[in-house]
Amino acid sequence: MKHLLRGVISMTLIPVTAIIAALSSAMAATPLVDVDWLAANLKNDDVVLIDLRNKIDGGSYDTYLEGHIPSAIHSDYLQDGWRVGRDDVVGLLPEASQFEGLARKLGVSSGSHVVLIPAGVGSTDFGSSARAYWTFKVFGHGNVSILDGGFAAWKAAYPEQVESGAQIAPAAGDFTASFQPQGYVSTADVKKIVAAETGATLLDGRTREQFLGDAKHPKAATGGRIPGAMLLFQEMAYDIDANRLKSVPELERIYGGIDADLPIVSYCNTGHWAATNWFVLSEMLGRKDVKLYDGSMVEWTADSTNPLLTGESNMDRIKSFLKGVFS
Repeated sequence: MKHLLRGVISMTLIPVTAIIAALSSAMAATPLVDVDWLAANLKNDDVVLIDLRNKIDGGSYDTYLEGHIPSAIHSDYLQDGWRVGRDDVVGLLPEASQFEGLARKLGVSSGSHVVLIPAGVGSTDFGSSARAYWTFKVFGHGNVSILDGGFAAWKAAYPEQVESGAQIAPAAGDFTASFQPQGYVSTADVKKIVAAETGATLLDGRTREQFLGDAKHPKAATGGRIPGAMLLFQEMAYDIDANRLKSVPELERIYGGIDADLPIVSYCNTGHWAATNWFVLSEMLGRKDVKLYDGSMVEWTADSTNPLLTGESNMDRIKSFLKGVFS
C-alpha cells in the first residue's frame, strides 16, 4: 500500500512540478530583475548577460576588463550595431539580418533569457538598455530583462562576485530575428498622425530647451518639435540618487496625465531617450499601444518639408503660470 501511495503521489507531482517550472520561467522574464534574482541565476545556462557599457556612461571594453559580472559578455551599445546609420540619419533600427548576427554572436538563442546590464550611473545610461530591450522585442525576442541598478548595484551588493580580465567568447546562439511591427513607427506613420491632428499622443522625451527649439541635437537639421507633441523629459522617470528607475507608484503619478485611450508614439532626438519613456509606459505600466520612433528628430528634420513648432504655445504659458501659482 505504501508503494502504491508513493507511486500515486509521484504521478500527481510530475505535472505540478512541470507547471511550477513553467511558471518560474515565465515569471523570470519581468522587465526588471534585481541583483538578488541575478545572483540566484548566475549558473543558469539559459540566462545570457549582456554588459552594454559604452561612452555614454564613461565605460568601454577596458572598463569591462577592470570588473564585470561573472559570465557577462560585453557589447558596446554605441559601436556594435544596436543602432545604425542610414542616409546620414543616426540611431536607426538595424536590419533583421544585422541584429540576428549580433544577437547570435553574443550567444543568444531562441530559449535564452537575455539580461541587459547598464552601468547604473544615470538616466541616459539607462536609455542604452531600454533601447536594446526594445530592439529585442521588435525582433521577436520577448524573454528579456534589464538589471535594475545595473553594474553599480551589483558591485555594491556582491563585491566579491566581480570578475576581471577578458571575456570568453560564447558559443554562437540560434536566435532568429522576426520583425514585430506593433512597437515600431516610421516617419511616414508620424506624418499621418500629424496630419490627422488627433488619434495619438506624440510624447517628446527631450529637454525643455530642445522641445522649445532653443537647443538641438548636433545631428538634427534644425531645432523644434513635432506639432502636437507633449513634453515629458525621460529623466523624470529616473531616481537620480538611487540610480535606477522610480517605483511603479511614482511612475504612475508621473505618466498619469497621458491619455490611456490613445496610442502613444515616443520620440526624442535619436530614439535613445525615447526608449526610456517607451519602456516605462509599455513594460512597467502596461500600456497596450506604445510605439518608439527610432529616427526621431534627426530623421524628422532631415526632410525640410516636415512641419515643426518652436516656442511656447499660449496654452503652455497658462499651464506654466498656474503651476507656478499653485505649486
